[in-house]
Amino acid sequence: MRTYDTLLSCALIALALGFSPAASFDGRPSDAAPNQSTPPAAAAPRANPYEAQRSGTQALRAGKLDQAMTSLEYAAEQGMPGAMWKLGRMYADGDGVGQNKLRAFEYFLNLTKTHAYEPPDSQESRFVASAFVALGQYYLDGIPDTAVKPDPAVAIDLFRHAASYFGDSDAQYHLGRLYLLGTGTAKDGVQAARWLRLAANKGQHSAQALLGSMLFKGQGVARQPAMGLAWLTIAKEAMGKEAKEGASSQEAWIIETYRSAFAQATADERLQAARYVEELVRARRAAK
Repeated sequence: MRTYDTLLSCALIALALGFSPAASFDGRPSDAAPNQSTPPAAAAPRANPYEAQRSGTQALRAGKLDQAMTSLEYAAEQGMPGAMWKLGRMYADGDGVGQNKLRAFEYFLNLTKTHAYEPPDSQESRFVASAFVALGQYYLDGIPDTAVKPDPAVAIDLFRHAASYFGDSDAQYHLGRLYLLGTGTAKDGVQAARWLRLAANKGQHSAQALLGSMLFKGQGVARQPAMGLAWLTIAKEAMGKEAKEGASSQEAWIIETYRSAFAQATADERLQAARYVEELVRARRAAK
């Protein structure tokens, strides 16, 4: 299975990098001897990993960073998906810690390695799917001055696993975009539209806009200007809501693409697009 090969290759890179205790693949600190054991009588009592994850999250909210890191690191070593994901995001974003993409990569890699087939309906599955997406993004660009080099083929495998097994809308968007661009795979407009539509139906705004642009222009698929404008309208309205709520948006291209399409559309296409918008919104509400 290609996904298994991808995870195995990730594991080999991890070993070559000499990962820290938080990223060891069996949950043990990396410097522990494989057969080392502590007699039960001498073992120090340890916190429940679930409790450690909970208390670490609470400490973060209270601004107690040192306490939070201690608890979350312990929970991560014990294989708690939420703790591994949170630490990965903290290092990826530089949130409360110095930004360290390689450190973030380690946490996300360990999470995907140990929980690749977490039941999709479990509470933890969203963390695993998000970690696959983060790894895919790292493999698209690579991490400078590390062994993690750009490898779009690995990236597309990671996105595909999260998109198909977990049904993750962000992964579906990235997968569709790569099929459209022919990055890491052959160009395939039909596959691009398929994955983008799945993500768009779940409310992924970038997918809605990219699918709308494809359909409006006839890029890789048969041209459907009214349907394309409808998807662009839905994505644009979502961006407007975010702006009103004070959220910073890096998707300005969505609004610009909508404006361009609207200006080019005929009166009949605009009218039909408005009807499609009502149908798409109604269908999504019914699916919830």
